Amino acid sequence: MSAYNPYDNVVSTVRSAAGKLGLEESEYIELLYPERELKVAVPVRMDDGTVKVFEGYRVQHSTLRGPGKGGIRFHQHTDENEVKALAAWMTFKCAVVGIPYGGTKGGVTVDPTKLSRGEVERLTRRFTAAIAPIIGPEQDIPAPDVNTTGENMGWLADTYSALKGSWSPGVTTGKPQEIGGSLGRPEATGRGVMIATREILKKLNLPVEKQRVVVQGMGNVGSISAKLIHELGAKIIAVSDVSEGLYKEDGLDIPDILKFLSTRGNLLKDYQKDGVKHISNQEMLVLDTDVLVPAALSNQINKDNADKIKAKIIVEGANGPTTVEADEILNKKGVVVVPDILANAGGVTVSYFEWVQNLQFFYWEEEEINSRLNVIMCKAFESVYDIHKEKNVSLRESAYILALKKLAAVKKIRGVFP
Repeated sequence: MSAYNPYDNVVSTVRSAAGKLGLEESEYIELLYPERELKVAVPVRMDDGTVKVFEGYRVQHSTLRGPGKGGIRFHQHTDENEVKALAAWMTFKCAVVGIPYGGTKGGVTVDPTKLSRGEVERLTRRFTAAIAPIIGPEQDIPAPDVNTTGENMGWLADTYSALKGSWSPGVTTGKPQEIGGSLGRPEATGRGVMIATREILKKLNLPVEKQRVVVQGMGNVGSISAKLIHELGAKIIAVSDVSEGLYKEDGLDIPDILKFLSTRGNLLKDYQKDGVKHISNQEMLVLDTDVLVPAALSNQINKDNADKIKAKIIVEGANGPTTVEADEILNKKGVVVVPDILANAGGVTVSYFEWVQNLQFFYWEEEEINSRLNVIMCKAFESVYDIHKEKNVSLRESAYILALKKLAAVKKIRGVFP
């Protein structure tokens, strides 16, 4: 476990925003502590017949405003502090966009690229069985996250339903459409990032077609963000994946790169085109650009590189890509940061739509879903921006102030049991 604790980031930001809002500690102190933390052992029979045990976590940060909502990630560096922080960010994210969920998150410490498909399935099913007592359509609804997909969610829904004795599609979101997944869900987080980018450019009176954009991370969120921002007319000058980055000053051919990446196993380090330069992930973060979209992992923008960042606007596609120390440096430099709990809330918003459809067994068209997402994201953006202007604080603090205001109101009404 690294010395850096992302949960400390959460506590620091919440305390700061609460101070700006004038809240007494008793009005928000519960939000500094997760409601429930479950750590489980996940034994898996490997293809060679041996048994390996992996550590898994499910953290329920808050269910003040509704059932918990949050993804499950499979990553070798996942630990309980990371999962706690991610669960808390979900609480605030759901409050910012006004959907009736609390925040949860799950993870297993594993490198799934070193497992076969069968081993990943057995891992997913056994982890589901381990956390089954605390999840459910009215309790806590998982979704895909880093290194998990709709396929994993299909296995999770099937396992949970088998344990409960009846088909329960509402236990998870981000499922394949054949088993109740929502149209528009795979693109939702990236679409939300595009909307946030479009809206901040409008506020700053910057024409989108004149902007140079760098996207770090070409997984689901980054690739969809790059595609949709490119379609808006912006010039994507650099993208990256886990292998390395690509840079072209006069703009990359995003459709061609996405086509290349659509072949399983292809990495950007193997992409070769005239005029395209190969650079490291760290180099691309400090490129001369107008907009930077960090859509990879947490803690990418930190005290070591924040002062070197040249982007005027950062739109956070990933969860927690900027540390508290980096935030202070960026604020002093005048960099506008659209925070994760606003910018990447498109995914959880359409997850909410999926859940509602599952509970009703009534499904919407993609046009309606995208339209509803646009309305919710724009409304949330306006509310955050209004607080930013009124209180003269960063957009991150504005978002936390908005969320805390809603959470504190609910806490006051619900009170403390007993």
